[in-house]
Amino acid sequence: MRGALPLSFALLVAIGCQSKKSDAVVAAPTTGALPTAGAPAPGQGLSGKVLERLDASPYCYLRIQTVRGDVWAAVPEAKIEKGTEVTIANPMLMNNFESKTLNRTFPEVYFGTLAPAGGTVAAAPAAPAAGASPMGTPPPAPLEVTKLEKASGPDAQTVGDLWAKKGSLKEKTVAIHGKVVKYNPGVMGRNWLHLQDGSGDTTKGTHDIAVTTQDTVAKGDVVTIKGVLRLDKDFGSGYTYPLIVEEAKVVKK
Repeated sequence: MRGALPLSFALLVAIGCQSKKSDAVVAAPTTGALPTAGAPAPGQGLSGKVLERLDASPYCYLRIQTVRGDVWAAVPEAKIEKGTEVTIANPMLMNNFESKTLNRTFPEVYFGTLAPAGGTVAAAPAAPAAGASPMGTPPPAPLEVTKLEKASGPDAQTVGDLWAKKGSLKEKTVAIHGKVVKYNPGVMGRNWLHLQDGSGDTTKGTHDIAVTTQDTVAKGDVVTIKGVLRLDKDFGSGYTYPLIVEEAKVVKK
């Protein structure tokens, strides 16, 4: 994704994850001190001089000299020269972040967006509730989605099935045929979407399922996805998903 993203986008891009997160991006190993326990906290501006830049679409990795030492930060692609003074808005820490494009793992890296030159850094909103969507926004509001035909094959489930049978489906491959009601590309090296198929209960939130994939879709597409159902996925900083389908492959219909 090119260009600056909304500041709220940084909140999920940057969520402090479990070990070995992957962004499907990449470059050569570099040296430089990494953040210590005194590194900036989420929501504060991270400011300093750019010492090094690694381009790895859709991100740009920057080694920044700050008053607390050198730190790595990642922002949406931008042409930033060495020596430039920058501020990373709402930096959020990710531990053991693996960049496949760069073929390296960052013990610590802060994700955020570039603040305008001379501008102020907006305060980070409060951590979202469980089940929050990418960009720090609530899950999609109930939409009028016509009941769709269930996917075919032994792994086929409806969205409502996933919620009703989540215990027995945990870590299993599932196939869902549904409509894309929300789509956010290029977050943490993957694309995020929400699917609805007319099943489930809108009052309980069991009508919608979050999905991550490397494939590209558009809001309004009717697709069949196949991926692994995971429960209670905690990305840190309050971003948790009771249910999410990961590593999905998408077939457009």
